[in-house]
Amino acid sequence: MESVEKVVDVDAPLRRVYNQWTQFEDFPLFMPGVKAVSQIDDTHVHWSAEIMGKDLEWDAEITEQQPDKRISWRSTSGKGNAGTVRFEPMGQDRTRVRLVMAYEPEGAMENVGDSLGILNAQVQRAVSGFKEYIESHGSETGAWRGRVHDSQADGSQTLDGSSEAQGVGITPAQGQDPWEQTPEGRAPRH
Repeated sequence: MESVEKVVDVDAPLRRVYNQWTQFEDFPLFMPGVKAVSQIDDTHVHWSAEIMGKDLEWDAEITEQQPDKRISWRSTSGKGNAGTVRFEPMGQDRTRVRLVMAYEPEGAMENVGDSLGILNAQVQRAVSGFKEYIESHGSETGAWRGRVHDSQADGSQTLDGSSEAQGVGITPAQGQDPWEQTPEGRAPRH
């Protein structure tokens, strides 16, 4: 496995930065090469992207998620990859985002490509694009504040810190999609 780490300081509050990062379907708006991301359920996401000139699709599973702290994932199909994004407050209106990704190169072309820094540059453009996106918008497009541990969502979604601290969440009706499309993007169903 090869790895890459990128850090970016964002001029926005921690909560807003974290909330926006949970809106995976918005990633094509600021991540070069990402064509589409589909949220399948609380812990599964389907990706379509162009990486080093190749069209790729894969499924990923969110393995750990702690609101305002970190999100970790691993691929379950397609291109082998895993990673963690961490969020650290740097003051009231500034947040450090640290993205660490590991991936499995497939053959000599990808090894040569990465030695030239192509993937490294693409990941840098992704975090820089996120910084520009969140700083240029007055608010996040949505939020998912649930927790995931060992690839299992706890089943609760909260919209404010006080409810989360008290363990009171918003839970969808049995069989109902927990997500809804709003003018601002995908958001938890109330």
